[in-house]
Amino acid sequence: MDKYKIGIFIDAFYPMVDGVITVVDNLARTLKDRLDITVFTVKMSGETEDTIEHPYKVVRSKSRPLGSLDYDLPMPFFDKKFKKELKNSKLDLVYCHSPTYMAGAAIKYAKKHHIPALCHLHSQYKRDIYNATHSKLLTKILLKTFLKNFNKCDFAIAVNEYTRDLFKNDYKLKPPITVVHNATDMTPVSDSEKACKVVNEKFKLSPGEKILLYVGRLNKLKNIDFILESLQVLKNDFQNFKMLIVGCGNDEEYFKKKAMELGLEKFVIFTGKITDKELLKAIYARSDLFLFPSKYDTDGIVKIEAASQGTPTVFLDSTGAASGIIDNETGYISKDDKNLYAKLILDALTDEELYSKISKNVRTELYRTWDKSADEIYNIIVTMIEQNKKAKEKQK
Repeated sequence: MDKYKIGIFIDAFYPMVDGVITVVDNLARTLKDRLDITVFTVKMSGETEDTIEHPYKVVRSKSRPLGSLDYDLPMPFFDKKFKKELKNSKLDLVYCHSPTYMAGAAIKYAKKHHIPALCHLHSQYKRDIYNATHSKLLTKILLKTFLKNFNKCDFAIAVNEYTRDLFKNDYKLKPPITVVHNATDMTPVSDSEKACKVVNEKFKLSPGEKILLYVGRLNKLKNIDFILESLQVLKNDFQNFKMLIVGCGNDEEYFKKKAMELGLEKFVIFTGKITDKELLKAIYARSDLFLFPSKYDTDGIVKIEAASQGTPTVFLDSTGAASGIIDNETGYISKDDKNLYAKLILDALTDEELYSKISKNVRTELYRTWDKSADEIYNIIVTMIEQNKKAKEKQK
């Protein structure tokens, strides 16, 4: 039997790296042997090229830069080559991971060819739009535009219960929504002692130092200001630590300057972007705590990556990132206060019995591989396609 042809549509892709891109790449890699997958996305307008070899087809549309933002504006409707590739793709289902231009092309194709459309809900669009525009009116208008495409889909997948409830109750999304949790392709290090030694040597860390970690885009939306301000409080009571900040972004220089202003130059190490997966795995393994006070993220694969190495995460209360986390069981949850966050970090580093329990729990309860998530999504996709085929046969 021929494999079903699936088009995954996303408004950004490598060489840009973010959580949604990571999800799409891992799903495509995991499902490629069971489904014929093409990722429809953008060609970044900058000089940087995607050097990663993808074991699935990637079709790119022209794009334009979006001012100072990290992302580009896809132009699929003005790209003849892209439109030809899509026209000839013979898809059985379109699968949208972002709601704007690529989703618009996907929905138009799906309606024309009478195939099902699936969307994957990752982000808090209402809040994101307001943060960018600072206008309630513009937020209302743009949110309606964003959701227009997703509301034309037949079914939706949310990354967690927090996101499902947000889209269902606040955004009033029309399609039925189910939850499929994110995962990681990261596996536990085979030799923890060796991994820690590699990281110590590379970043000049002392074996006895406690290591705090952040991995992700260096953007003010990620609440990295809060991390640095909390560390300023922490160092007044505890100084045997280093903070590794892994990643790059438009606000990198801003955070480096702020770390200096807060007197953290001896405590904070900006590593830059790390693409070596074995090194990144070793960094997670060497770290004692992962700091993730993001109010921006609805979920966060990084907390699952940390869990793969038994590294607990410190969250903020009532955030999407903390969805599904049980305080003092599968993570630490703090109130939104830098003094309380710093105190919780100190408590976590000094209460060895509780730390050991949470470290074991995150390995067994929070760590999840893509095989499991991909199986769930595969079943959804196949069910949608086969139900659509049966409905077409009845109409004949």
